Amino acid sequence: MKTWAKKVLSGAMHAAVWAACGALLVTGSAAAQSKVDAAKKEGKVVVYGSIESTIMRAIEKAFTQKYGVDVEFFRASSNKTLDRVLTEARANRTMSDVVLTNHGPMLLMKRDHLFAKYVSPEAANFPDDLKDPDGMLSPIYRRVIVGVLYNTNLVKPDDVPKTFEELLTPKWKGKWVMPDPSRHFTTGVWVHNFDKLYGKNWMSMVRRVAADKPILVESFLPSVQRIISGEALAGITYVKYVRVFGKDGAPLDYARLPVMLADGHNVAVQAKAPHPNAARLFEDFFISPEGMKILAAQGEFVTAKGLYPPIKDADKIKAKMMDEMTRTEYKKWAAEMRKLFLAR
Repeated sequence: MKTWAKKVLSGAMHAAVWAACGALLVTGSAAAQSKVDAAKKEGKVVVYGSIESTIMRAIEKAFTQKYGVDVEFFRASSNKTLDRVLTEARANRTMSDVVLTNHGPMLLMKRDHLFAKYVSPEAANFPDDLKDPDGMLSPIYRRVIVGVLYNTNLVKPDDVPKTFEELLTPKWKGKWVMPDPSRHFTTGVWVHNFDKLYGKNWMSMVRRVAADKPILVESFLPSVQRIISGEALAGITYVKYVRVFGKDGAPLDYARLPVMLADGHNVAVQAKAPHPNAARLFEDFFISPEGMKILAAQGEFVTAKGLYPPIKDADKIKAKMMDEMTRTEYKKWAAEMRKLFLAR
């Protein structure tokens, strides 16, 4: 083929490729606008989850301003979120559109076939190892790091525990708080993952924690509330609370432990969502770069690269992801925890 003919053919091929790309962009844009229009007609999205109300309000404001769709949010611990979703499902009366909470409870609901298959276009921004292979959960969009927080007004800098073991010394006995692992799913999973920190002797560490007789509460939120109020000097709760409550003046900081455990979180659309289009639009926004920046600014350790919460030394924290438990495993484990922690 002559040179000029090759050039003509090559030019035609490039034009065809660009035309196809343009058509795909137009089609994608039209589909996105169609989703927005459908969501606006539905008028609102109902979200159940364990993320703090103050953080959700920042998401709600940005989402509603952008799309004109209202957000109704029911906030509860991961346990109560799970219970509410399951109760409504059993009564065939699904009231929420979107559920977002810890990875463990989300897996339990997924196994009960409560979620629709929906792979958000925003999922492409996350590493493959954070994605749900079945497409029913969003990628793990944040890691909630469980650590030791303390009241900076009551604990001197030299007395801050440098390791978790230091919290188990006599001077701290009865002065620190943690969620009850026999009632709080995530804390139960946290304790069950001590093997990642203490190896084959991990169960002896669990017994040491129980023997120290910490103040037991329902979940991580009342745990940090006890620390802020001074009812406890320190306790087990989320590191992000340093930012969530610290920005309003709460006297909080976290112990710089060598390694901490972390739990992943997902979002999912209910299979019987009353407002399915608004649900999908909400998930898109929530895990988008815009949503991730909002969450990081509020104190979340999002999985998007290069984003950190405004917490001192956040980029230096070493965290290991926790292995999850099935409902049957947790039920058995919770019974063991009741014997250890509630035998007062």
